[in-house]
Amino acid sequence: MASAVSAPPRSRAPRSGIRGGEALAGWLFTAPVIVILGVFLLVPVLMALWVSFSDWSGRGSPLSGNVGFVGLENYAAITVDGGLPTRDFGTALRNNAWYVLLVVPLQTALSLFLAVLVNRAILRGRGVFRTAFYFPSVTASVAITVLWLFLFSASGVVNEILSWVGINGPNWFQDPSGILHNALGAVGVTSGPAFLTENDFLGLSWWNWLAGPSVAMTAFIFMAVFTTSGTFMLLFIAALQNIGGDIQEAAMMDGANAWQRFWRVTLPQLRPTLFTVLTLGLIGCWQVFDQIYTGTQGGPGKTTLTPAYLSYSSAFLDQDWGQGAAIAFILFGIIVLFTILQRWVLRERPVSKRRARQYQPRRPAPTGGGDAQ
Repeated sequence: MASAVSAPPRSRAPRSGIRGGEALAGWLFTAPVIVILGVFLLVPVLMALWVSFSDWSGRGSPLSGNVGFVGLENYAAITVDGGLPTRDFGTALRNNAWYVLLVVPLQTALSLFLAVLVNRAILRGRGVFRTAFYFPSVTASVAITVLWLFLFSASGVVNEILSWVGINGPNWFQDPSGILHNALGAVGVTSGPAFLTENDFLGLSWWNWLAGPSVAMTAFIFMAVFTTSGTFMLLFIAALQNIGGDIQEAAMMDGANAWQRFWRVTLPQLRPTLFTVLTLGLIGCWQVFDQIYTGTQGGPGKTTLTPAYLSYSSAFLDQDWGQGAAIAFILFGIIVLFTILQRWVLRERPVSKRRARQYQPRRPAPTGGGDAQ
């Protein structure tokens, strides 16, 4: 009986000197960027985190021995104490939450619609339309805000156009009333039920949380949709041009109409771009600052106050640096939470067994009959 001959053990090949040199060269090339990000990004973030747990007054170094550790006092002052900082933070969150809830869906839907429109081969002058739609995105936000203050003033162009159809437009940036409360007031509902008015969160009753964005904040919502849709339109155009025409032709051969082709074929292939657009939109909306700083500074009646502007005013205007830093890190946590939630919602889902069986070929039914006698 022949004995089995075992193969000699393979010796592990030593790491190539060329590959090691490539790794070293890669680290050398990236080292300047790592150092710059560490010095100008990571170190300031860590110092701001320390400030949020300290009683730093803004004078001297926050790392000096005169600065004391106060733990979670700054975070408690804006979340659970119930005083003015808590009410201001609740108001800012309320305003920004309505801003996000309206701006993100509107700008995403509008940018996708514009992308589909200008991507059509039968449209003449597509380059002109792309430039026109994208132009507001490259204009300075301060200039757009000043223009918006003029357009939405009491005697501005917007109210003039509304007067043509018999509508007496509001004094947009001076009206603190919520649009949902105004709509309910139009049908005779001027106060909420007891379970909404008697219970509160962050110093605001639930009835105030449901007031909707103020008239002033609504003007900022229009501006955000107007200025950001062009940028996201370009992202959707790039994604649409990467979709092969053979897939659309196959859907047409199967009898799918235009809406079915868009909903069942085009939109699922835009999932990565849709995630990018929604993520950038969420981050940008929760960080809105320069429009508020240039336009209203949180007025009227703090109805355009946002967490980003509240963090600035607490630190630089009120000299309460600990609370300003705490607001910034709470805002950072909110953005991370919403990004993770959005990623979970838009994740790739496995095909269910029931749907998979619909695409499996059916086996022919067995023919009956016994053996011939």
